[in-house]
Amino acid sequence: MLQLFGSGLISLWLEMAGVQPKPVDALEFLTLNSRPGLVLAPDSQPFAADTVQEYLKQLEAAGLLRSNQGIWLQSGPVLLANNQGTEPLPAASITKVATSLAALKTWGPNHQFETLVGATGPINNGVLQGDLVIQGGGDPFFVWEEAIALGNSLNRMGIKRIAGNLVISGNFAMNYKTNPLQAGQLLQQALNATTWSREATAQYLTMPQGTPRPQVAIAGTVQVTPLPNPKQILLVRHRSLPLSEILKEMNIYSNNEMSEMLAQNLGGARVVQSIAANAARVPPQEIQLINGSGLGVENRISPRAACAMLMAIQRELMPAQLSVADLFPVSGRDRRGTMEARRIPQATVIKTGTLRDVSALAGVLPTRDRGLVWFAIINRGTNIEGLRVRQDQLLQRLLKQWQVTATVPAAIAPKSSNSTPISLGAASRNEILYGG
Repeated sequence: MLQLFGSGLISLWLEMAGVQPKPVDALEFLTLNSRPGLVLAPDSQPFAADTVQEYLKQLEAAGLLRSNQGIWLQSGPVLLANNQGTEPLPAASITKVATSLAALKTWGPNHQFETLVGATGPINNGVLQGDLVIQGGGDPFFVWEEAIALGNSLNRMGIKRIAGNLVISGNFAMNYKTNPLQAGQLLQQALNATTWSREATAQYLTMPQGTPRPQVAIAGTVQVTPLPNPKQILLVRHRSLPLSEILKEMNIYSNNEMSEMLAQNLGGARVVQSIAANAARVPPQEIQLINGSGLGVENRISPRAACAMLMAIQRELMPAQLSVADLFPVSGRDRRGTMEARRIPQATVIKTGTLRDVSALAGVLPTRDRGLVWFAIINRGTNIEGLRVRQDQLLQRLLKQWQVTATVPAAIAPKSSNSTPISLGAASRNEILYGG
């Protein structure tokens, strides 16, 4: 850390952020480094602060209390604007930023959840003479496509019929249904194309052309057991998408069920809260959670903490050569989910949040003059659509002053090539373990 001073990087950082550097004592800097966002100085140029004040006046003119509106804008170590920035406010789905950070810290971006498939009897003439056993491993994104691919893997092994039951054990969910009996019933349906619902058929049609329709008929019923049969023969090991891709899908659609499953896998809301606050280096009171999704006004996060968590996610992803753009929607690139109908500046990485009387937006805005501007806006009011429009206009006004970058900065350029819905490739993630 001390080498930074000799290298001049701190001075360069301040200069790039528009601040005239002053001598900084090394021990003072080390102390500051443990503070959220590494804010070393306020902005010497009043534009952002003045623009935010005008924004707040407009909200007040619409009858909204200034004290209910939280804003934090930061570029590097420079605080650009602040209103109630350290006050924990109802954050809605900005909560998923905390869940994403806690998941990354715990498992890493390349982690894959495993679902094990076994049998309690031999396979004779296409019939499994026993039960088909599913041992869940906490995959929050096991959906129709995954189950169809699993059925095809069983068919390739020669299995067309299960003489016994479909037994569900472990932490297994399907189509975001965490009740193991419900999840098992959905899996039973998916394994046999002759029983598909309209929804299953529709999802099948999104899979690569030529994907077989599985036919694995189960003679028995769906049963749930706390522990799998220790004498079973393992047939297939199914691996989920990498965690980074799971989080991207979760955040694009702001999927509450996925985020709740991840939070529970981590140990619950209190664990998520603690991991996120420590990773973001913010006071614990600035992140107050009752769940992992953001449902309920009891989930409270300060705007400063929202920015600090996004910066912490960026730090966690760097060793894997990924960025926040690989976990969250990017304006102009991800034209689905919560990005629809928004007029957010191009290349901005964002996470939205909405409750009945809360509209929140957090992310990072690339600019020519101020570099990467990390922002969080939490508004309270019942005119949600109006608040969204004002948020988008605020970012547009800031960008008009600071100018568009010629190219997307490498630091937040998406490293994956998925600008359209992910092609799940579930079949390639099934490892067949039984040879006959």
